[in-house]
Amino acid sequence: MEKTYSPHSIEQRWYQTWEDKGYFAAQGTGESYCIMIPPPNVTGSLHMGHAFQDTIMDALIRYHRMKGCNTLWQAGTDHAGIATQMVVERLCDAEGKTRHDYGREAFIDKVWQWKEESGGAITRQLRRMGSSLDWQRERFTMDAGMSDAVQEVFIRLYEEGLIYRGKRLVNWDPVLHTAVSDLEVLPTEENGSMWHLRYPLSNDQGFLIVATTRPETLLGDAAVAIHPNDERYKHLLGEFVELPLTGRRIPIIADDYVDPEFGTGCVKITPAHDFNDYEVWTRHRHTSAMQDLPQGGLINIFTINASVNADGLIPAAYQGLDRFAARKQIVADLEAQGLLEKIADHKLMVPRGDRSGSVIEPLLTDQWYVKVAPLAEPAIAAVENGDIKFVPDNWKNTYFDWMRNIQDWCISRQIWWGHRIPAWYDELGNIYVGASEQAIRTRHNLADDYPLRQDEDVLDTWFSSALWPFSTLGWPEQTPELAQHYPTSVLVTGFDIIFFWVARMIMMGLKFQGQAPFKEVYIHGLVRDAEGQKMSKTKGNVLDPIDIIDGIDLETLVAKRTGGMMQPHLAKKAEQATRKDFPDGISPYGTDALRFTFASLASTGRDIRFDLARTEGYRNFCNKLWNAARYVLMNTEGQDCGCGDAPCEFSQADRWISSRLHQVIDATCHAIDHYRFDLAAQALYEFTWNEYCDWYLELAKVSLQSDNPALQRGTRKTLLTVLENVLRLAHPIMPFITEEIWQRVAPLLGITGDTVMLQGYPKADTAQIDQQAIAEIDWLMQVILGVRRIRGEMNIAPGKPLPVLLQHGSAADQIFVSNNLVYLQRLARLETLTWLGDSEAAPESAIALVGDLRILIPMAGLIDKTAELARLDKEIQRLKNDLPRVEGKLNNPAFVDKAPAEVIDKERAKLAEMHSMLNNLEQQHTKISAL
Repeated sequence: MEKTYSPHSIEQRWYQTWEDKGYFAAQGTGESYCIMIPPPNVTGSLHMGHAFQDTIMDALIRYHRMKGCNTLWQAGTDHAGIATQMVVERLCDAEGKTRHDYGREAFIDKVWQWKEESGGAITRQLRRMGSSLDWQRERFTMDAGMSDAVQEVFIRLYEEGLIYRGKRLVNWDPVLHTAVSDLEVLPTEENGSMWHLRYPLSNDQGFLIVATTRPETLLGDAAVAIHPNDERYKHLLGEFVELPLTGRRIPIIADDYVDPEFGTGCVKITPAHDFNDYEVWTRHRHTSAMQDLPQGGLINIFTINASVNADGLIPAAYQGLDRFAARKQIVADLEAQGLLEKIADHKLMVPRGDRSGSVIEPLLTDQWYVKVAPLAEPAIAAVENGDIKFVPDNWKNTYFDWMRNIQDWCISRQIWWGHRIPAWYDELGNIYVGASEQAIRTRHNLADDYPLRQDEDVLDTWFSSALWPFSTLGWPEQTPELAQHYPTSVLVTGFDIIFFWVARMIMMGLKFQGQAPFKEVYIHGLVRDAEGQKMSKTKGNVLDPIDIIDGIDLETLVAKRTGGMMQPHLAKKAEQATRKDFPDGISPYGTDALRFTFASLASTGRDIRFDLARTEGYRNFCNKLWNAARYVLMNTEGQDCGCGDAPCEFSQADRWISSRLHQVIDATCHAIDHYRFDLAAQALYEFTWNEYCDWYLELAKVSLQSDNPALQRGTRKTLLTVLENVLRLAHPIMPFITEEIWQRVAPLLGITGDTVMLQGYPKADTAQIDQQAIAEIDWLMQVILGVRRIRGEMNIAPGKPLPVLLQHGSAADQIFVSNNLVYLQRLARLETLTWLGDSEAAPESAIALVGDLRILIPMAGLIDKTAELARLDKEIQRLKNDLPRVEGKLNNPAFVDKAPAEVIDKERAKLAEMHSMLNNLEQQHTKISAL
């Protein structure tokens, strides 16, 4: 093995070997264990959330592959309708063209060309993370098989009356000219205004004051609502107000939606441009006051560009104006007519499109919908009866809350890239749904020259994603893969898409397969930065996983984090934070250290704070494992390692480390089985670093340097056996370093096989656990640590042999001393070891306790009393000088009132530590003075 651990020299080499040899493919035997990757956007690049999630999935897949399961981790990407179309439209824009210049067919060809040339970035990055996906089965949501599945589902749902076309409110992006899902709308807190408007009562008895953040929408008002129990306004029910600027009258209605405490308690109702107002309208549309209004009160005032339309109900002065220009003009006109009460500053959440950045407009449009309620009922039951289990369990409540209040799903999008809706129209407005135009003509006996035109819209990307668990396995064909791997084992995903993806997959799986698509849903937290802030490009605090693996210099990192930021003051702030947090850029840590960091953070919490200091610690862990392996190989290669017929003798230390190994195997398996990767990582780390490397390798030297060949063989065999088990145990989390070391270790134990990833996962054997050995070595470690602590406290040189006295020991203590004398002498550096009688007077000594056993080290002659007292005086004086500064800061109201809580807590902890240190030093001074 190389002297220094260098992840870059091994990682990509091993990944290429694994992929070339087909190790990632389902083996075809054993119980199925299948995970569907949440398909990343084909336009995307790997972010920390992907890397975290993929580490968890890969750990599960590698773990179950080693346990003998027929594992399939289904690979694939999503066509990402809006995002991909925007990328290609920008390319057209660079040519001075629009998609309309190309025409639909040529533009789609251009998208496919882009996908082939540039769409594989994220799959290359997944490989860098060590993800053992079955690339031979990679799918794309627009490939032919997936398109067949999408079309089949649409047609069947339509024929069952579960898909319909209707006019309803949607989130409309006026830049992209399409409906978008709630997930694609980013509520952004912005400074705005609250306009208080006067709506005159039609009986000339005054006016109602209505507060609104969108005065331009009064052009589409259908009513003014009050709370039914609001005593201020109850007497006005049944009356009308004159809608300013329009010449129309609208009714005053009562509805529980109104919060009498907010604003004036009077709410303007604009049903065609506000989701809540639309719901109010549906509850009142049957009333004569509403039915008598033009268009039944449902007045659409905007075009698809979010400018005021030319409807005859709208005053000509506003027609054609952009919505924000209309706002300005309407406010001016209201003020001129004395109908503007006041304008107040107001912070509000503005819905912006995540792709275009434009303000999303609720708009009344014709769209295709899935009637969801009949599909939701069995999907709710599947979780209630335990067919699907959420981990952690509390997330089922989030799922139930949404499913029990579910709305019909808008599935049409007004773009070109995607699955085109398989619906055709004739000139009379009849709708025909089928697999193709020819199939429709045949089924409906329509002549070849009978005019038909296909719907221009495409399906929401989430529609094809909802079919992912079974369409990827070949459905609608009944393939062997579908029979073998459906339902899948677990879905690993974030809580933010429980509604948009998880619930819809459950509904579609139950509908078209008769079974839930997965048995468990593991919901992980959101990766945040070290301060707990959400990582976002606008904050400039994003970390690229590949930069953590490969390293990046400071200037490139600054440019990467601030490039493209539109607001200069935010870019400056991001630059300052980056230079402060990463003064030397980011060192290359390698994939294994990053994966181990993610595993250590994978608890049951909602949020995950990612701190590079942890990754640095786990890079050190990789170094520790590498150096331990080199030491073991130096002591075993070319030696008799106990694999032949010669007898082996095992020391108590050998039996102890073997026993602890089986306990750690049990703990690790239990943790992974229950999705507690943090506990698995902790068990592996503590055993490998603290017990195997720090203790056992030292204890083993005693046997290796003995004159007993059988004992040497036993220890060599134990060194190798435990290390080989650790490598298999850690492989699902750290695949590269474990493969590299295993290739050298396994042959020494006579183990055959081309790769560690296809070896069996270690199994705990309780018969191998020797509790006596565990108790005895635990005792030994406590005694050695007690002696070492005294050395440290008394500033005694580590190599100086010490006379040690023992007192008040039990019969077991005396046996342990006798059994482990050689270890005590070697590891604690003892000169002599003497038992004192229980009542025998001891000289002035430093004392450590192990249970009732007193470990005494006489101080006389061990230290230079004068020099040590001088050193202690200096340390005591330094602390006494520093204490008033920290105490003064905490007693200063200006600091305590303004400083963040974590800063104050840090100062208090520092003060407590200083007091503790001072107390210890003064006690030490008293002891040494008495010598």
